Amino acid sequence: MSALSPLNRAFNKIPKRAEKQESPQLHETFVDSGVLDVINTVDHQVIYGRRGTGKTHALSYLGSEAAANGDLSLYIDLRTIGSSGSLLNQETVSINERASRLLVDLLGQLHESIFNAVLEDSSLMEDAPFVEKADQLLTAITSIRIIGPIEKKDETESKTGSSASASAGVSLSPKGPNFSTQMGANASSEERGTQTETRTGTEQTSLNFTDVAKALNELGRTLSSRRVWLLLDEWISIPRDLQPYLAHFLTRCVLPVQKFTVKIAAIEQQSNFRAQVDGSVIGIELGADMAAHVNLDDFLVYEGNEERARSFFRGLFSKHVQSIKATTPQLASSLPDGDLISPGFTDKRAFDELVRAAEGVPRDALYIAAKAAMKAGKEKISVPLIRDSTRDWYHGDKMNSIMSLNRGHQLLEWIISEVIRGKRARAFLVKTSDSRNELLLALFDARVLHIIRRGYSAQDKPGERYDIWGIDYGAYVDLLKTNSAPLGMLPFEDLEGESSYINIDVPLQDHRAIRRAILDLDEFNISNA
Repeated sequence: MSALSPLNRAFNKIPKRAEKQESPQLHETFVDSGVLDVINTVDHQVIYGRRGTGKTHALSYLGSEAAANGDLSLYIDLRTIGSSGSLLNQETVSINERASRLLVDLLGQLHESIFNAVLEDSSLMEDAPFVEKADQLLTAITSIRIIGPIEKKDETESKTGSSASASAGVSLSPKGPNFSTQMGANASSEERGTQTETRTGTEQTSLNFTDVAKALNELGRTLSSRRVWLLLDEWISIPRDLQPYLAHFLTRCVLPVQKFTVKIAAIEQQSNFRAQVDGSVIGIELGADMAAHVNLDDFLVYEGNEERARSFFRGLFSKHVQSIKATTPQLASSLPDGDLISPGFTDKRAFDELVRAAEGVPRDALYIAAKAAMKAGKEKISVPLIRDSTRDWYHGDKMNSIMSLNRGHQLLEWIISEVIRGKRARAFLVKTSDSRNELLLALFDARVLHIIRRGYSAQDKPGERYDIWGIDYGAYVDLLKTNSAPLGMLPFEDLEGESSYINIDVPLQDHRAIRRAILDLDEFNISNA
């Protein structure tokens, strides 16, 4: 392989994961897709998005903005909470104990984050009431109790004794004999008692929600006009059965505190915020306790939003390259200052092909660009290189993630056969009620299927709502120059039976029937029973 041009080297050096970057770099390289205005509010929110859509980057940027405004930003990566033994060992540790350990670990990190904030902010270090309340929080989260039988043992020891004596005597004197007698008695007793108490059992964490809520509330009161932003990332790293317990703790102890704002980054299909336990419902009620209307997957869909997606990715690559230029002296003089399309790509079509191939997922765009840059060597990145790299990324990363899902893999192959090869289309309709299908969601999470638009309707199916799903670009890139190449987005049929295709942003008319575009999952279940 030939050496890489400076710009292609830079494309390969771009960090693919936000946690690999330092905070200043995260702030400098953030590109707003329109989500910032939605999440930069004091309301509690769940921020949804699949892997690679920028949840961590958005939280980090939000935290840096909060800190710049004088607030406390407490970012916690939930992957670092708890040990695998304490959280995953369901056979030997009760769910209540696992949940308690999880919460204590979380609060421990929360307290550590507060402590670090004090060290970095001299005004907080000199704020005696704040430091005192932080110490009280630590006291509230470090209670341990022993669970097990109690054995009491009483011991009593007693001693008694007695003695008696008598004596008599006679003595002679001038007056006559003198008789004398002496008698004595002595008795003693001693009693000694001891009591011992032995507890046998195991140590268990004791967490009193009332004490913790009080400590957090009093801590917040000391902040005057400042606010605490609690940013919880990687929610799905918590075992699914424990997620409602963590959610319930937040509902009871954190969400009611006026000075606290909570943001949670999660993947919708893998999250479990609410459950019924022993006849009671615990957790967070989305829409009531927290808003859950932000989904990063909706912001960068290419179809129908071409210019916004193009502008976002142009800014994304430009900011990352400028960051590399500032931190890599040996490349600084060789990297361009402005737009990268002309110096980095053979033409505008090549960059548009990259944006389309990313399917709205920034991390996928970074990986595809890096692969294409490796293939390009000293040359500019072309459309064929983007397509080759997209195919490699699809088969090497995305497909590997679903190989263990036997039925999911079967469904994907069936959809490709039915939609692309059978109907020569790139997208299909699914009834909104069927969009929660477990297999479909698994393929969506794996980024091999994408939701292009929600709540679509057509006049020949009144009252029915559909979601438009698209097949990943990498799945059909090999077919683009064959007789099976897709001819359009959605397949339709007029009243004379003539087939046609339509883009998603064109309203459907009465004379167009949508039945060819609908994916019937019952057909899949029958054919793969």
